Amino acid sequence: LNASIPATCFPTAASLANSWDTALLHRVGEALGVEAAAEHVQVLLGPGLNIKRNPLAGRNFEYFSEDPVLAGSLAAAMIRGIQSQGVAASAKHFAVNSQETHRMTIDDIVDERALPELYLEGFRIAITQGDAWTVMSAYNKVNGTYPNESQELLQEILRRRWAFDGLVVTDWGGNNDRVAGLRAGNALEMPTTSGVTDREIVAAVEAGTLDSSILNDRVAEVLTLIDRTRSASAPPANHDLHHALAIDAARRSIVLAANPTGVLPLGPTSGRVAAIGDFAERPRYQGAGSSLVRPTRISTPPDALRETELDLIGFEPGFRRRDLASRRLRTRALRLAQRADVVLLFLGLDESSEAEGVDRTHMRLANNQLQLTQELIELGVPIVVVLSGGSPVELPFADDVSAVLLAYLAGQGSGVAIAEVLTGAVSPGGRLAETYPLQYADVPSAANLARNEATSEHRDSIYIGYRYYDKVGAPVRYPFGHGLSFTQFAYSDLQAGARSARVTVENTGNRRSTETVQLCVEAPGSGVGEFRAPRELAGFAKLELAP
Repeated sequence: LNASIPATCFPTAASLANSWDTALLHRVGEALGVEAAAEHVQVLLGPGLNIKRNPLAGRNFEYFSEDPVLAGSLAAAMIRGIQSQGVAASAKHFAVNSQETHRMTIDDIVDERALPELYLEGFRIAITQGDAWTVMSAYNKVNGTYPNESQELLQEILRRRWAFDGLVVTDWGGNNDRVAGLRAGNALEMPTTSGVTDREIVAAVEAGTLDSSILNDRVAEVLTLIDRTRSASAPPANHDLHHALAIDAARRSIVLAANPTGVLPLGPTSGRVAAIGDFAERPRYQGAGSSLVRPTRISTPPDALRETELDLIGFEPGFRRRDLASRRLRTRALRLAQRADVVLLFLGLDESSEAEGVDRTHMRLANNQLQLTQELIELGVPIVVVLSGGSPVELPFADDVSAVLLAYLAGQGSGVAIAEVLTGAVSPGGRLAETYPLQYADVPSAANLARNEATSEHRDSIYIGYRYYDKVGAPVRYPFGHGLSFTQFAYSDLQAGARSARVTVENTGNRRSTETVQLCVEAPGSGVGEFRAPRELAGFAKLELAP
């Protein structure tokens, strides 16, 4: 939005979530804390951890998952890492930020099951396990009340039930009634109003409508935050080390979604390889809006692939961003593909598709990308699709290509990480933190994502993501938790108790790789007629195993 100093651009939350790796999230959080402290920044405005209710929501790239256990656990790890450097993390956006359309006024109507079980559970985990020093309130209303003014959300739930002892801050411009916010528990309004709302507070105290003890409590919370972050000053960050961490974070987060013919990994015997798609030389590696980062450096997949043993015979953009037609670009790409034994096709959502303040209007890729893809398929050359974007898209061509790699928005080290996965230098370890539906019509909230209404009625209730698809038995493109590897794993000796479980995992292949063990639980009587999901994620563990 404005000029900014260089900083390490790590993968977005939507990408990091696919790692299912709390240790990695802690390391990334530490690095973010170091860079913030080096610039005398006391509060880092993240992580975002709202539930990803609908694929079209504009800030999905900033959020972790459709599942609260995964989102909350990863957010808690990142918070601990950030705050280990004396920098406050800010868990956001509390609560139920599910869309950007009319985000300042929309009233999210959520039932008494879905609110605590899904929309608040991730925050509970993040705050109780991560001990966040600040929480940022959401713009939207929840059941008729702005969260910033909600006694239930800020006092009863956040402070009494979860024992939060930090500071609540508004999102930028997110104040509605300053005095009502103070009563509910909001201490800090951002940004400044040049004294306008300060005078409202003074007038309320003088009129006796605001007890001075409430004001004292809020002031104490500000002072506590100042005291906690007093040490947030450090020497310049080591951007070389952090770039290496950004690469590692990307390689651990990339998901191999499909590889039916075994075309991957590529090697010296793969023949001539062509790189096609505008997202190759101009990679999309981050979202847009207030989270935009000016990276310290950028790696592109073609540059990284040229450093390998692959015979990369050329690159063609093939299409223009924002769905602009170009017969010339398409023709040049097809000519290059005719000379290749394998085509690496880089597709994705452009910068205008995913940004704060704007929801997508559909779940499709641009028409010019789909047209080029179909014409390449008709050539009969094996195609490996590398997809960039912070949220699912429809993939009508998925069954007609040789492999699909979901790179998400993998940060400034994405080029190296993608090349490493494509060539098998590392075995892909990413597992999806959200479901890829076949088409948008399959999404449970598709019919009631608010466009021009004053309210957004969450009629999907607890049936979000895999909870819905499992319940109705609907087919999906790629399920929650899905991800392939270049090796195989065997599970044995499962022992489940009332509160924990153990299982033995063996790497039975011939490559070192990571595996994500996912434990789901099913309650007795959770069949079709019961109002609950058939199975829910209860825990997970990340393993790295040699053959």
